[in-house]
Amino acid sequence: MSGWQLFIEILSWALISAGSFFVIVGAIGVYRFPDFWTRLHAASVAESAGVILLLTGMMVQAGWGLIAVKLLIIGVFLFITGPTSTHAVANAALVSGLRPKNSDDGSSDDPDAA
Repeated sequence: MSGWQLFIEILSWALISAGSFFVIVGAIGVYRFPDFWTRLHAASVAESAGVILLLTGMMVQAGWGLIAVKLLIIGVFLFITGPTSTHAVANAALVSGLRPKNSDDGSSDDPDAA
């Protein structure tokens, strides 16, 4: 194995490991955070970072070719649809009456709640 191939292997596995770390931390955040809004934030940020790193690592591992192009298309699709779906879920929750809590006293930001 030449030095260039070793560099590609180390880089791809570092990216895949970092992406896996973000996905696992996001899953732990979804499990551990107390309310809907913090869980939604943990899931969306970790998903975006994790998937982009995972797909980049797989593209480096695959080399220049059709597989890398397909992975790039999947990555662009997920990069666009991930935040869009998170925004749609948050908007639906807000419209249905679920309000974020204040950090000071734990009360809702809803003016009708008083």
